[in-house]
Amino acid sequence: MNYSSFRTIAFLFFLATISLSCDSNDLKTQTVEQFHQLDDGPFISHVVNLSNSKLQMFWKNDSSEIIRTFPRLKNYLKSKNEELVFAMNGGMFTKEYGPLGLYIDKGSVQKQLKTATSGYGNFYMQPNGVFYISKDDKAAVVTTQNFQPTSNIEYATQSGPMLISEGKINGNFGPKSTSLHIRNGVGILPNGNVLFAISKERVNFYSFAEFFENKGCKNALYLDGFVSRMYLPKKGINQMDGNFGVMIAEVK
Repeated sequence: MNYSSFRTIAFLFFLATISLSCDSNDLKTQTVEQFHQLDDGPFISHVVNLSNSKLQMFWKNDSSEIIRTFPRLKNYLKSKNEELVFAMNGGMFTKEYGPLGLYIDKGSVQKQLKTATSGYGNFYMQPNGVFYISKDDKAAVVTTQNFQPTSNIEYATQSGPMLISEGKINGNFGPKSTSLHIRNGVGILPNGNVLFAISKERVNFYSFAEFFENKGCKNALYLDGFVSRMYLPKKGINQMDGNFGVMIAEVK
């Protein structure tokens, strides 16, 4: 066998090896979670079906101490024999880690609704809004102007701006905006399930709102920016740093 023939056979053997490796090994080592991490392009999302999952909001523990971090929330739940499945910071907060706007916890109003339409920061960009969960396990995102407080609301957090309102992207957003940040938010899917999302990279408001629009959300709310974090171990997301006011969590 001459050297040229040997090189040809060796090359074909190499290609076959690569092919077999991809077929037999790579697919086996790719987990469902790894594929899920790629499902939304520059965003990581999590859907909660309130008919079979428990979604709550947390700010303080039983001793009225602000929980503030995901590790402390995880330990707090563990002390109650509960498991943290998912967590995300749930809106803007003061320097004392208090809710900047409305906060309702287990039906009790802890902070009042802010109706001011001007002020410093994204919270006041209009329209802003409220994400709430009712006692009969229904979720909604509404503008602050359209929010109606009732005794049926179990949890609520106020933030802003609205990303999408009544099916329309907020008119204050521009596709070419150069204001880029990590962003997180919440929207309601057509079937009533709750869609949470955080960007993997810095994006503008328009791109973030467009993500929720493409998922079919008629209403979606911006929660916060560069401080945003997500805890979602089933997708390999364990962002345990950060300090927050209100946190939204799926618990079991």
